[in-house]
Amino acid sequence: MEGCGVNAAGADQDDRTDVLGIGVSCLNLDDAVARIERWIAEGSCRYVCVTGVHGVMESRRDQQLRRIHNEAGMVTPDGMPLVWFSRFMGRTRTRRVYGPDLMRKMTAVSNLRGYRQFYYGGAIGVTDRLTQVLLNEFPQLKVVGAFCPPFRELTPEEDTMAVATINAARPDIVWVGLSTPKQELWMARHLGQIDAAVMIGVGAAFDFLAGTKRQAPRWMQRAGLEWLFRLGTEPGRLWRRYAYIVPGFLILATGELARRTFGPANREPRSVPDRK
Repeated sequence: MEGCGVNAAGADQDDRTDVLGIGVSCLNLDDAVARIERWIAEGSCRYVCVTGVHGVMESRRDQQLRRIHNEAGMVTPDGMPLVWFSRFMGRTRTRRVYGPDLMRKMTAVSNLRGYRQFYYGGAIGVTDRLTQVLLNEFPQLKVVGAFCPPFRELTPEEDTMAVATINAARPDIVWVGLSTPKQELWMARHLGQIDAAVMIGVGAAFDFLAGTKRQAPRWMQRAGLEWLFRLGTEPGRLWRRYAYIVPGFLILATGELARRTFGPANREPRSVPDRK
């Protein structure tokens, strides 16, 4: 696409639930896909945060990350605890919009519509494997490029080159697989520089869809136990993360729900104060 117009997130009239300071979109998978398609048709520039408990808890410690979430075009509830929280607050339409599911569904739609895909992130070789797997399933899919950045921060010159590479490929969608909070920071920093209708941060979805990492069984996903499965498969990398976020979220969410239910304030869901 030839450039795009950056729009404020609020222009979408996006209905959100305040989950510990993060405005989580009240939607389902089909809603998310329809919104992305509309952005492509409009030629607008947006980014999507696919966020679970990890993103919420990191945002409580980082004001910039919280602002990035609340200014996103969409914040999908990637984890069941966010879905349960939203439903408790009366947002009964809310369903889990899981990163790998969103990517697979949007890839299937892109195969039919001709939307152009670019993959940014992943370990060396993962995007090649991802591209091959998706093309085997969706042979008409237009994959126009991929870029695997080093784990260190890019120099200004390297970043300029990466942006030029993406824009030269003219994608409609840039899938970003850098994990939280790197992918959110990258998308917000490059909003208006990347000439794509939407950037979508999907974390480990590259690995899951490429088959380089195992996904939790669906029953564990539905029960909100995916974190336990991932901890069992990558304990050395993830134990510190989950030792903080799981009990921390449970305590904070329980306290917040109790305050909203039994406190003197009106029971109506609150708006997120720092969204624009």
